[in-house]
Amino acid sequence: MSDVVVRDEVSAADLWDALRLIDAAARVDGQSSVSEQGRLLLRGGQRQGVKHVMLRLHGELVGYAQLDGTDPVEAPSAELVVHPAERGRGYGRALGAALLAESGHRLRVWAHGGHPAARHLAQSLGLVLFRELRQLRRPLDGLRLDEPTLPEGVTVRTFVPGQDDAAWLELNAAAFAHHPEQGALTQQDLDARKAEAWFDPSGFFLAVRDDGTEQLLGFHWTKVHTAEGVGEVYVLGVAPEAQGLGLGKILTTVGLRYLSRDRGLPTAMLYVDADNAPALSVYEGLGFRTYETDLMYRTES
Repeated sequence: MSDVVVRDEVSAADLWDALRLIDAAARVDGQSSVSEQGRLLLRGGQRQGVKHVMLRLHGELVGYAQLDGTDPVEAPSAELVVHPAERGRGYGRALGAALLAESGHRLRVWAHGGHPAARHLAQSLGLVLFRELRQLRRPLDGLRLDEPTLPEGVTVRTFVPGQDDAAWLELNAAAFAHHPEQGALTQQDLDARKAEAWFDPSGFFLAVRDDGTEQLLGFHWTKVHTAEGVGEVYVLGVAPEAQGLGLGKILTTVGLRYLSRDRGLPTAMLYVDADNAPALSVYEGLGFRTYETDLMYRTES
């Protein structure tokens, strides 16, 4: 007999079961159905606006879903996963129905990889496609990038944890005011990432004014996926007032040179929205090509 329970915070046992389920599904699917942010929220204790949906069959966890309602404007976003051995039995639909009920039928759901089964589930729940997020990759072997020429009055240095937190959060919010997930990051979100094993401030680059004010103008935060041998353009942003200085391309170059020369990685990756034509043009001009696609569905009203 299956049982669906919605929790504001998961127990230690629930956390262990959910992480095992997510990993088991990722091994079969080739990618995780729950994003880095979802895992951080799962492990991070109770947080206002976040709910966890646990579906158990005879006590065993066979499905997990997460509802993130922390964005003050956008509809709550969700991710869900069903154990590979239990698929095709209506558990995904049961999780989806619970998410719809908890969100008041105002919902956005990620389908990482855009697999046919996920598309079918979205349609059965009455959701429509509205966002396409592409993962781009390019080889770093033989990458030739000249030392970038910085605009007058601008220098590049690395992030100093604690010292730069508040200024970076302010810049990130301004640079991603149009982006519901990235632009809403808080100190708690930043602290959670700084606590991860992959965090390395030597790969977190800041463009600043060199007039003594140290005003942040842009940043390129890189991430190394050690097991895969892949370096990621994790987040790259430029302040609205610094647009037109060429900092996006300059910071991209700085980060790629670091991943290639300093870290010796063979491949680089990044995520970009399919409708962000200017960014796609920059990245494709640097040799990046689409590797896989994530889709987001939402309720129509």
